[in-house]
Amino acid sequence: MPDQAPRAAFNVVVIGQAGRLQYEAVLFAASLRQMSPGFDGKLFVAVPKAGPAWDQDPTITDADTLSALKRLDAEILPFENRVFGQAYPYGNKIEALAALPEGEPFVFFDTDTLITGELADVPFDFDRPSASLRREGTWPDPTLYGPGYAAIWKSLYDKFGLDFESSLDLSQPDEHWRRYLYFNAGYFYYKDPRAFGQRFLDYATAIRADPPHELICQSLNPWLDQVALPLVIHSFGGGRDALPEGYLDGSVSCHYRHFPLLYAQESDRVVKVLEEVVQPNWIKKVLKSYEPIKRTVYQERGHKVRAMFDRSALPTREQVIRNRIKQAKFWMR
Repeated sequence: MPDQAPRAAFNVVVIGQAGRLQYEAVLFAASLRQMSPGFDGKLFVAVPKAGPAWDQDPTITDADTLSALKRLDAEILPFENRVFGQAYPYGNKIEALAALPEGEPFVFFDTDTLITGELADVPFDFDRPSASLRREGTWPDPTLYGPGYAAIWKSLYDKFGLDFESSLDLSQPDEHWRRYLYFNAGYFYYKDPRAFGQRFLDYATAIRADPPHELICQSLNPWLDQVALPLVIHSFGGGRDALPEGYLDGSVSCHYRHFPLLYAQESDRVVKVLEEVVQPNWIKKVLKSYEPIKRTVYQERGHKVRAMFDRSALPTREQVIRNRIKQAKFWMR
């Protein structure tokens, strides 16, 4: 067989800041280093700078956390919030892209992600961006008397001069949410972070400042990033089919979001990776400071949650899973 062409080098970025995200950043970095020895790009932990956009200083100051990130070869990357901040922290994933090296391919991951396989083996086509398809139909929420999905999404494509028809999944019925390009922003990638970030910022701010009339009954908080993201991806020639299935949100990464949810619904392998990654004493020293990890992982409350669910017959709606965990008083976030 002919040799495969070498994979393009790329960087990885997650958001880190004081509080929950700093601990998740350590866990992400630890899982990347343990599970993906072939990854040879840079790992950036993008941290918002203190300033008027924040009520409190968002920077990471804890010495043990900073020491662990350094030991995991993660580079702290400060960035400024010129548009978003405390009022819309999801905007961090937009504004941080301007601080990344220009022209170098990147993959953004939400910090509440575990790397579970070799990231270097993922066949990214950085010329065609994409994002996570592990999502529910959370936006829009059409009203009884309209407009429907098609009219709402078309109004956004029209606003930015994009071709709406070519974005549709025609295998899905009209007015079914899956017919329309929609992603979870838990990961996304492209060949140039600054070009992607600038367009992401332009689209998000334009939608927030002057939404089409069809959005009059639709909430943009917290959905603004996920409303703008498919438009950005489509504008750069990407789409839902740009990355083969089974890698991200599959064998190579797990966007767990909350530790009780991880134990309730993820595979035995994901749980095994998590529990192995957190064992080194120098990592344990940091992560035990965060109550959800301390109680759910180290004190093994997660296994009590796991015993409550049959992974082969999980409820179709995540809210049902959450409610059951909360009723048992095992929910932590």
